[in-house]
Amino acid sequence: MLPLQHYPMYSYLPARDLPRARHFYEAVVGLVPEREISGGVVYRFAGGTAAFLYPTPNAGSSRASQAFWDVDDVDAVITDLKSRGVIFEDFDVPGERSAAGAVTAGGAKAAWFRDSEGNILAVIQSLSA
Repeated sequence: MLPLQHYPMYSYLPARDLPRARHFYEAVVGLVPEREISGGVVYRFAGGTAAFLYPTPNAGSSRASQAFWDVDDVDAVITDLKSRGVIFEDFDVPGERSAAGAVTAGGAKAAWFRDSEGNILAVIQSLSA
């Protein structure tokens, strides 16, 4: 048996309106598309990871996070994304809030935002040594 942990894992980002979603991810968030394939678009990230943005009528239907970025400085990322027009969610979660809006709890600082399709995404900074 080959354990799945030995392989990269990729996220799916559903979009009701692919051009609108591409505008959000590329013009607002600043992602650069790697390629278009199967009616969607692939975005490549650090560590060989990637996400596939694809059209579906089910976009935005999950009440949980679709994906998260593991960042070095969550407050700096929040500040940058806010300057680009990204609006962060104010979820009622326990923990101390930073000036930028990140919640610190359980060994991490995290903040959540929705994309143009209603999907919940997060930026998370591990605080463990």
